[in-house]
Amino acid sequence: MSLLLLDTTFLIDRDRGAPPDAVVDDDDDVAIAAVTVAELRVGALLADSRHRADREAFVNDVITEIPILAYDLDVAEAHAELLGAVRAQGRPRGAHDLLIAATAKATSRAVVSADPSGFADLPGVQLRDHR
Repeated sequence: MSLLLLDTTFLIDRDRGAPPDAVVDDDDDVAIAAVTVAELRVGALLADSRHRADREAFVNDVITEIPILAYDLDVAEAHAELLGAVRAQGRPRGAHDLLIAATAKATSRAVVSADPSGFADLPGVQLRDHR
């Protein structure tokens, strides 16, 4: 069993019909970062009227079925470390990706993402590329 944090890109791919992924096993402990809920909600809010209901239902299913990890003191400390590291590297990352990475680092989870560039080379962050 592995501790995994599902990135928004992974969830969107699954919503769009991507087949089950070999990097997530049935017995893995999966969760999402709180900011992932915001990213998914924005996608539903911005969807055209033809897709909005389906996207809202998908977000509601995710919230119901997958544990959500809060931005707490441990995540804030990991976030500060990662912000310092990317600034020192001179390689900025997206704000939401860093929040997801900090959540993973603070909870000893590997990030599962279809966009590894947002998480590659972050100290203390494990990554599983699902594509």
